[in-house]
Amino acid sequence: MANVREIKRRIRSVKNIAQVTRAMQMVAASKMRRAQEQVLATRPYSAKAWEVLIHLAAQRSGSQGIHPLLARRDPIRTTAVVLVTSDKGLCGAYNGNVIRATLHFMQGLGHPVRLVTVGRRGRDFMVRHGGDVIAEFSNLPPRPSLLDITPVARTVIDDFLTGEYDEVYLAYTDFINTLIQKPTIRRLLPITPERVEDSVMREYMADTPVHPTGEYLYEPNPHVILDAVLPRFTELQIYQAILESLASEHSARMVAMRNATDNANELIGHLTLNYYRARQEAITTEMLDIAGGAEALVHPGI
Repeated sequence: MANVREIKRRIRSVKNIAQVTRAMQMVAASKMRRAQEQVLATRPYSAKAWEVLIHLAAQRSGSQGIHPLLARRDPIRTTAVVLVTSDKGLCGAYNGNVIRATLHFMQGLGHPVRLVTVGRRGRDFMVRHGGDVIAEFSNLPPRPSLLDITPVARTVIDDFLTGEYDEVYLAYTDFINTLIQKPTIRRLLPITPERVEDSVMREYMADTPVHPTGEYLYEPNPHVILDAVLPRFTELQIYQAILESLASEHSARMVAMRNATDNANELIGHLTLNYYRARQEAITTEMLDIAGGAEALVHPGI
């Protein structure tokens, strides 16, 4: 059995780790509450923007042609994926799940895929495994604004319009609740207003008509409005995806740190039991030595 001093040193070390993980759990819980409030506040706005887009896209003038951000290209030669992960680790399977889903999606395409990464974990993994990372964004603020997301959206939109790739997908993690986060991959460009995505936004868009139920007059005209609205709508979708991912990240980190704290406390219990056993064994051995010495003094000839 291990020696008493070694076990005592290990107990002290595990207690220090438990204190750190407990503190990280509380910090993650605080950040998760703020991120959850932010993501829930923006979901209705995103849903209403989607409804407006459906009306605008369905009433565009045929003489002016389809807007470039709505036009589907055939054949698809190159796809871009905006991969949203975290900058830091210690958040359980959060990063691994979305990266695994992205790799599976890329393998099924059968043509070149270019990556725009948001977060260092996704960038580092893709670079190590030979992914074609054309842009990377990291160190976003804890509570990003739409202005912080604009460079990501402009990179994606400009390259799509110039023909660098023919379609763009978003790979991120939907925040369902504290215990459940769902890796999600959905089309970003070309925008497809005819289809309601199967994601957490579905509950806000369930009653949104696929085609407009009435005629609206737009000034100056729908095409001019689309020129202004579609880039903003694309930015909004990326912004919403990043907010969903942040809420998922903090939830996953809180759960991971709670599990780590529980495991550390359980290990402390086992080590404490081993410590008492080793201490008792050492005391028993010393008592036997003392008894043997005393016996030898009483009967020196034995």
